Amino acid sequence: MIDSRTAPYAAFLLRLSLGLMFLAHGLTKLFVFTPAGTARFFASLGLPGFVGPLTMAAEIAGGVLLILGVAGRQVALLLSPVLLGATLLVHLANGWAFGNPGGGWEYPAFLTVAALSVALLGDGAFALKPIGRRDQQ
Repeated sequence: MIDSRTAPYAAFLLRLSLGLMFLAHGLTKLFVFTPAGTARFFASLGLPGFVGPLTMAAEIAGGVLLILGVAGRQVALLLSPVLLGATLLVHLANGWAFGNPGGGWEYPAFLTVAALSVALLGDGAFALKPIGRRDQQ
């Protein structure tokens, strides 16, 4: 049974941690790897290079929206393919454990499930909501 008194806070913690993760990954692509380096990496995966900077922008914007609790369900659902792509295209060949060289697929797979959980749960507590939708979680 779900405790309806604490469930909104659990959803908030999940949404907040997922948002911080996306923001950190996007900012790492921006400031450490740079947009050009990110494009080269995505091209090395066989993807069009422009997908890298688009992913970086989606991670930054999506992370901020998740942290604030704006359209959290939709943002989490829209960012799930980014995590699934990281799981399948980058980490799958490195084995299960994320501590493996190149990072295994356990962490991005877990994050994919976390994003889908936010999409199912909703924003939870402390979320900014558009006017007229304050009654929804």
